[in-house]
Parts: sequence; C-alpha cells; structure tokens
Amino acid sequence: MRGKVDVRLERRKSKTKPYKRPYGGKVLQRLFGYLDHRSAAMSAEAMATLGVPQSVQRALGFVDKPQQSKRALGAKPRKKKPRTPAPGGAKRYAAAIAKTAASLAPQHAAAAAPGAPAGWQPLGPTAIPNGQTYGKNKIGVIGRVSSIAVDPSGPSHLLLGAAGGGIWESTDTGATWAARTDQMPSNAIGAIAFDPTDPRKVYAGSGEGNFYFNLGVGVYGSTDGGTSWTVVASGPFVGCGFFDLVVDPKNPNILYAATIDSSGKSGGFYRSANGGSSWSLKRSGICWSISVHPSGGTVELLATFADGLFVSSDTGNSFQPVVLPAKPSGTWTRLSVARVTSAPDIAYLFGAIKTAPYLWRRAASKWTRITSLPAVDPKNPWTGQAQYDWYVAAAPDNPAQIYLGAIDLYRGSLRGSTWGFTDISTQGAHSIHPDQHCLAFSPDDPNVIYAGSDGGLFRSPDRGATWAPLNNGLAITEIEYIAADPNTSQWFMAGTQDNGTVRFTGSPVWDQIAEGDGGECGVNQEDPNEVYHSFYCDQQTGVLGFESSTDKGVTWSYQDLACQSAIFYPPIEVSGSTVAVGAMAAFLSRDKAAHWDQVPLGFPSDDWATALHLINPDTLFVGTYYGRCARLDWIATGWKVTVLSSPTPRYISSLKLDPANTKRIWVTIQQMQANAAMVYRSDDGGGSWSACRNGLPALSMNAVAIDPANANRTWVAADRGVYETRDSGASWRSISGGLPNALAADLLYHAKDRKLICGTRNRGTWILNL
Repeated sequence: MRGKVDVRLERRKSKTKPYKRPYGGKVLQRLFGYLDHRSAAMSAEAMATLGVPQSVQRALGFVDKPQQSKRALGAKPRKKKPRTPAPGGAKRYAAAIAKTAASLAPQHAAAAAPGAPAGWQPLGPTAIPNGQTYGKNKIGVIGRVSSIAVDPSGPSHLLLGAAGGGIWESTDTGATWAARTDQMPSNAIGAIAFDPTDPRKVYAGSGEGNFYFNLGVGVYGSTDGGTSWTVVASGPFVGCGFFDLVVDPKNPNILYAATIDSSGKSGGFYRSANGGSSWSLKRSGICWSISVHPSGGTVELLATFADGLFVSSDTGNSFQPVVLPAKPSGTWTRLSVARVTSAPDIAYLFGAIKTAPYLWRRAASKWTRITSLPAVDPKNPWTGQAQYDWYVAAAPDNPAQIYLGAIDLYRGSLRGSTWGFTDISTQGAHSIHPDQHCLAFSPDDPNVIYAGSDGGLFRSPDRGATWAPLNNGLAITEIEYIAADPNTSQWFMAGTQDNGTVRFTGSPVWDQIAEGDGGECGVNQEDPNEVYHSFYCDQQTGVLGFESSTDKGVTWSYQDLACQSAIFYPPIEVSGSTVAVGAMAAFLSRDKAAHWDQVPLGFPSDDWATALHLINPDTLFVGTYYGRCARLDWIATGWKVTVLSSPTPRYISSLKLDPANTKRIWVTIQQMQANAAMVYRSDDGGGSWSACRNGLPALSMNAVAIDPANANRTWVAADRGVYETRDSGASWRSISGGLPNALAADLLYHAKDRKLICGTRNRGTWILNL
C-alpha cells in the first residue's frame, strides 16, 4: 500500500518537477523483480503478456537485464534492447516447484507421524493488531488474500485462498482458521469455488493470477468441504495463474476457469466437462472473470478477456464479442464482469485502460456507460494498480447497487438516473487495509460482505459501513527479511509485503513497528537496541526510504538516500557503528547512519548490489545482480574496493562469510539456469569458487546461514524447503520436515540459542531447534 514514505518521496521529487506515479505502481516493479531474479524467461514473458512499454522496462532496469551469462563481466554496459521472450519459462519453473514438493512429501509425512521428533514450529504472526489503513484507525491485518468463498449451505463455513499461503478453512465465520494445504505442491491460490449443488465438493485454482501466476501446478479438489485436498488436474495449468473458477449451477460436472499464462499463449478460458479431471481451452488470451447465469446450462455466460467482453450461449464452447457503447480505444489493463443474482439480466462491466476507469450497466439487453465514477487523481490514482487489484461485484438482492474493488473499495448506488459512490475502505475511523482483490456475500444475508485485500480478510454486517477483521490465526504474512537480537531468539524484526515492518517478542501476536512495504532490516549485534530498516526503492524518484531506531523500533528517525537505481528491497548490513546499504554504489556510514559515503563499486553502471555482509565495522563484502563480488576495506580515511572473482554471472541473493574463517565465503543464486549450480563456496576469500549442488533441487536459492561452531555446517533456503550440509557443501539434505511448501525467503541462524529461523512468503515465520 502507499504509505507515509511514498508521500515523502513524492514531495521530494516535486521540488524539481511534478511527481508522476510509476507505470503500474510499485506492484509492477516488485513483480518483475521477483520474476527476473528467478528466470529471465519468466519476466520477459510477463512483460510481453502485460504489454509493458519499452520505456517503462528501461526505467525499471529490466530491458536486456537478464543476459548476464552471455556477457563478459568486465564489459561496459551496452545499449539496452527489448527482450524477445524465451517461451516456457513459467512451465519449467512450476514443474521444478512441483517436483521438489513431491520429493519433500516423505519428510513431511515423517514429521507429522505420532511420536516423531519435533520439526519446524510456527512463530506467527497469527495476528498483527495494529495494522495500517488509509484512514484514521489501526486495524488487525495479516497478509494478502486472493480469494474467498462462502459455503452456500452454511454461512459460517468459509474458505480463503492466500496469495502464497494456501487454503484456509473456518467453521465459525472467521473467528478461527486452520491451514489445509501446507503440503500441496503449490500454496499460491488464485480462485476457490463451491459446487452449488453439493457444497462438500470444492475446487481451487493454484497459481495466483495477480502476482504468483508462475506458481500454478493445476486444479485442486476437495470432497469434504475444503478440509482435505488433492490435485485433480495438472496439465494444462502448470505455470498458469487463476483469476476465476466457476461451477455450472445446472450441471456441476461442467467447470469454467479464467487463467493467465506468463507466455500469454496458453492462458485463457478453459472448460471441463468431467468435474475438473480434464480441461479444454475454448478461447485463448488472458481471461479475468466469468459470470454464469444462475440457471446455468446454455443460458448466457459472460467472460472478460484482454480484448474485451464476450458472451457464450453453449456452456463456454464458443464466444461472440459484446459491442459496448462509447468504448474507448486502447488495451484493457483489467476487465471484470458481474451480474445481479436476483435479476440476472442486469449486469455490470468494470475496466481500466492504464489509469482510466470505465463502467457499464446492462438492463433490458442494453449496455449503458456510467460516467459518474470517483475522480482520479493523476498523482495518486485509485486505479493505478488495475493489473493487480480490480473487480466488480453486484449486490445479489439489489439491481442498483455494486461494489468496485481497486486500491480502495467503493459502493455504488443508483438513485433514479444518478449514480453515487462511497469509499467504504477508507472512511475515517472505519477504514480497512487497501489493495482489494476479492469480495463475497453471505448466502443468507446480502448485507454481510467479506472483502479480501493485501491486509487480510474483513467482514461487514452492513454493506461496508463498518468492518471487523477476521485475521486472528490466519498465518499468511509474506516475510521478506528477518534480523534478530543476538542475545535471544525471542526478539526479531521482519520486513513484510505491504504490512510494514513487524516485530516478534515471544508471542504469535506481532506488532507493526513501521508502515508501508517492509524492506530489508538490520540489528546491531553489538548493541541490539539499534535497529534499521528500509522501505522499497522507488525507481521513479531514485530515492530509498530508510529509518533507524535506538529503542528497538519504538521510535524511528527517517531519512532518504539518493541511491539512483537499486533492487526493490535494497540490502542492509550493520556492524557496530557501521551501516551499509547496497545500490548502484555502496552507501556506508561510520557513525550509525548520521552521515554517509557513497562508494562506487567499480562495476558497470547497470549492475546493482543485491547482497551484503559486514564481517566487522571495517570490512564489507558485496554480491551483485550480475554475479560480481567485491570487498571493501576501511583504510584510514576512506574505503578501498577490491574486485573479487565471480562465481557465476547470475543474481547473488545472499552472501555470508564463515566468522571463524573469513577466507570462506558462501553465496546463493536466485536466477535459474539449465544445469547450473545455485550455491557456491570460496575458500580463498573470493579468488576462486566451487559449485555445491549435490542434493539440492534445481530451484532458486534465497539465503544462506552458517554455523560458527562447525565450519562444515551450512544451511540454505530455497523456493521450496531448507537444506543442510555437514561436509562443506559436498552433499546436502533437506531439513524441511514440518515446514509448509511455501517460498523460504530468508534464513537466520541464532548462534546463542542454536535455532534456525526461516521467513516464508505468505506462511509467516518458522523456527527449528538444532
């Protein structure tokens, strides 16, 4: 969400020229960073699919960026050219995810057996009670919800899909929750649908269309109302994300799916005639939403695609375009359709072209454009992330009432011939977290609505006038980075996606201690009262928001660093009075972030620091986007840069030195490449490197941690699982028992308490007693 730091950045830029919000907002920058760091093919495919202008690709630093392996490490940056997508990147990545998940299944089963030794244990957060909103109040938040389904036979029974945190079930209207898919191949969930004729049958689409579409491995099915799940169909959905999933109300053997593939070729509208066991592509291209007539069967089906609204009268076997009056020119960023259950001939269509919103209503077979929409501020448009958060929902009992989900949530009402809209997500003391993704109605009371957003799930008993969070026990926080107090494993801080920087103090209920997107964080190991964290780096302004605290995050001092270009969450390291931040150059402070030196790394200007390690206040090691490494030493009055050899010309995600032997360096690699290692070790201070791959999956490696008491013992965190070596990388074994099949984003070894802490994307934080 757009936090206080965003306002600071905009004001800073406006001193010289008006601030222009980046194309697609920070979400697009973060998405392409996530994809590009793992596979050049995936980010190229996604940019082509979404039609991102080349000028934007250049501004974000992704044009021609992934050609590291074909580029001499000492070469000067060449003129950047648009990339030609290499097909199949998403399918290869998703297949590797599924294969690794299957290989971990026996270990998960062993960890769950009665009497088995304790494996990984959850630390939460199970609640963040003081989460941010755009209003005057704080509210309980937890993480991104992509889909919500209410049991048509029992309104207290809810199923929720988390972006990367799996399916969760509640039987008491959200008072308590239970995770149901921790060991399924993918925990990225894009859509959930009950069978309206038999709610014991439920279907879910893996792969979240809004962001984690590359994590799709197929359609899941449940025959006990969502408590247990199996994969009912994999192909053709490996590498696909789901936006919508619908069971035909007349013939429940017929299912419809709206999907996106990062290649833009195999995504589209799919149909199954046998209860989801097999599927046929009926119309290609990105498909966002599906609206089936309550009578089902051959009665009208509406679906939205990248090229407009289409109708089918033969259960989705064929489509014809719907001609809209006053349709603007341009490519749809997003398009959503919904109809009124009690008056199904009345339908609504809500779309965006760039940041311009468009709304139509159909009545008496005639579509009419509605022009009285909420005003759009060009500096901060409520439509600025339409590719990420966008929907329309029609009140089931009122043909003249709709809900528009974007960054904010609006309720629209038609009185006579005039439409009025009320912002019901940002309304003073009754506000909820922004960035709206889904909305559902209670089947027994249309006044009751459920809204899913980046902050979690919220329930309103009065159509959005008031809200209550339903996030207690819903452990779906997306952890990006963690940093701990060296004296106790019962205190650490974490940066999270869109839910700020949070703090663990021994309870599964965590505190939010800073707003906005929580980035990298650091704790001074010599004085753990001194802590630091960053916000994201805005490529539009070339500014990184940075905060320091001397009381463990109770109060903060803000400053911004003119860092030019950097990765979305720039790395931070702390040692004594020295603080380091990595960007195109290294920002180094010798006085606890009071003053900074900007130290060039000696690399081409299109290479950025991606990993840092301060082994003491005078010595910094740096790893970069292109796999370069450098050592910086404080010499009397300045920093001396020594360029080291490169282990591989690919993205270095983590770099650590053995504290007992600083000649030994470990690096992990995020960018996958056929037959290439993802972990490397140097025993001569970076002069030469050895690949360490035996026993590791062919997946991105995100972090490394070292046992200072045993030179041969090291751990790495992967996109699936955590792995250990006890022979200096000659062989690895999984130690993932009890850990959910979620992306392991960061890893920290707590030496004093001998515990390993893992932060995951959308399943919170876990701890292992060693």
